[in-house]
Amino acid sequence: MSPPVEKIHSLDLTDPATFVRHDPYAFWRTVREQEPVYWHESPAPGQPGFWVVAGHADVQAAYNDAESLCSGRGTVLDVLLNGEDSAGGKMLAVTDRPRHRELRNVMLRAFSPRVLRDVATSVAERTSHLVRSVTELGPFDFATELAEQIPMHTICDLLSIPEGDRKELLEWNKLALSSEEPEGEELDSVSARNEIVLYFMGLAQERLEQPGDDVISMIAGAEVEGRPLTLEEVALNCYSLILGGDESSRMSAITAVLAFARNEARWRALQSGEVKVASAVEEVLRWATPAMHFARTATRDLELGGKRIRAGDIVSLWNTSANNDETVFEAPHTFDPARHPNRHISFGHGPHYCVGAYLGRAELRGLLEALVTHVRDLEPAGEPVRIYSNFLFGYSSLPMRFTPR
Repeated sequence: MSPPVEKIHSLDLTDPATFVRHDPYAFWRTVREQEPVYWHESPAPGQPGFWVVAGHADVQAAYNDAESLCSGRGTVLDVLLNGEDSAGGKMLAVTDRPRHRELRNVMLRAFSPRVLRDVATSVAERTSHLVRSVTELGPFDFATELAEQIPMHTICDLLSIPEGDRKELLEWNKLALSSEEPEGEELDSVSARNEIVLYFMGLAQERLEQPGDDVISMIAGAEVEGRPLTLEEVALNCYSLILGGDESSRMSAITAVLAFARNEARWRALQSGEVKVASAVEEVLRWATPAMHFARTATRDLELGGKRIRAGDIVSLWNTSANNDETVFEAPHTFDPARHPNRHISFGHGPHYCVGAYLGRAELRGLLEALVTHVRDLEPAGEPVRIYSNFLFGYSSLPMRFTPR
């Protein structure tokens, strides 16, 4: 049952515990039915209020209108409510046109078919080995034993990051956007982000001095608007790859296994080939929606969903609601790996569509193929543990038992 309409305005969408303590699906269904675009009052003294956009059509339209809704001030509520993103104009995700177009072209070269061919092969091989190995463990934590290993190593392979540095990078990255505790320290998140940027600045300097055939060397040697990128700009864009490539893929992998474990008929259909891996990947991405929202700042007055947005207003676009919009997805609260068409917006939409979408799909494809090949039964071995975040949706722990085929 949906919560009463007054709940819409009583829930604080900036609280990392909100969607652990409350049912997000029931909440967003009520929002779409009653007030699909609404004003969220200031969450704390000294912070501004912001617009909440919930419907698929409105979210998609907002992503497409990069002229009226800019990214340069920041794209996550936590940052925007406390000022401007210091990475604005330097990191691809928080850069606006015309600079965004040139910087995006640089980053797209890092994700060219030539570069990704070997990485995708490594993903499939590593995932197959890891899945096969955990079938011999009995009960194990899928989140830590497997899901943490695949995306981080994939991005680290892409960036040619030394093996010895990867564990620490993962720990920093886990702190950057979420917490395993309801009262996670903001200082921990800031410190973790700074550590990652400083690490990449050092690595960028090394690759400038001794260039190689790797993505960091490629980014470090690029020019945007007629000048080389600074060490900080190189580092921030490497950080964005780690941030997007690890967190979102890790959360999607955990959610995928949980969804199939809870839906045996769907799992058997995937095993038998009745359901194709390609369509299952898209449904996992919709079902997981690891990045619950992205945010924009209005550069001018505009109308969205019948509401008047003023220049300077913060506008939050809730992917997690759009991906469950009944006007677009039949029975959206049903996990259906055969769903087609599947117009999810888990990778965003428009000019800021995720440059790592191909790689994210490759990681999920590798996981599902490995599960089908090596696992007969997916058995929960305990209760999953949710992370606390107002940006990411997912789990920090998923006890499982895989019975080998």
